[in-house]
This record gives sequence, structure tokens and C-alpha cells, in this order.
Amino acid sequence: MVLDHCRPARHHAGMLIYKILRVEEWHALQSQGETPGAPVDVADGFIHFSTASQAAETAAKWFADMDGLMLLALDGDALGEPLKWEPSRGGDLFPHLYGPLRMADVLWAEPLPVVNGRHVFPERMK
Repeated sequence: MVLDHCRPARHHAGMLIYKILRVEEWHALQSQGETPGAPVDVADGFIHFSTASQAAETAAKWFADMDGLMLLALDGDALGEPLKWEPSRGGDLFPHLYGPLRMADVLWAEPLPVVNGRHVFPERMK
């Protein structure tokens, strides 16, 4: 299922950040309206996100050869104060959300298939 209607278009859009969810986590978010994140997010106390330039490495590192994933896009600026940029892999700053991921904040969601051993990201990310 491709989702592209969660929020109306706005004149001012901030930087998009991305969350990779397993399809069952995606379905839970859709049915419950919000989630504390995947098990790793709950354990770490925040929801892990990536920028467009970080997403492929995140997928390869944490979701290698895993099919049945969804890629969610959110406007980082719209998340406000609960979103913090903190150093992680290689000292890069990663977006971390200290609060629930809400369905209302998802701008779009698309499947993240694996083709020839690599995740194929949607064209709109490029």
C-alpha cells in the first residue's frame, strides 16, 4: 500500500527524514495512530530516523536482505522539539525522535523492496 495523503501540501516544507518499519510495525502504526517505534527504538528510548543520504546505509546495516519493509517520510521541522540531531555512526548527526511516531506526521509511505540483494528506494527520495 502506498500512502500519500496523510497531510495536505504546505507552502513551507522542512527537511524530510525517513523511518524504515517492518510491515507489521507499519500496520500497527496505521491501526493505532501512533507507536513508540520498533523494539530497538523502545530499548534506546527514542525513535531512530535517517536523512536521505543516510537511509541506504541504515537499510543495509540493520535490514540486510529483509523484505516486507516500508519507508516512511516525515517533515523533520514539523516534529518540533522532540526531534534531536545527535551523533551516531561515524560521528554523523542522525535525527532521533523523543516521543511517539504519529500517523498524522507521516507525509508518505512506500514499500522498500529488495532487488538483487539491495533495497530499492523510491524515486521521490532522489
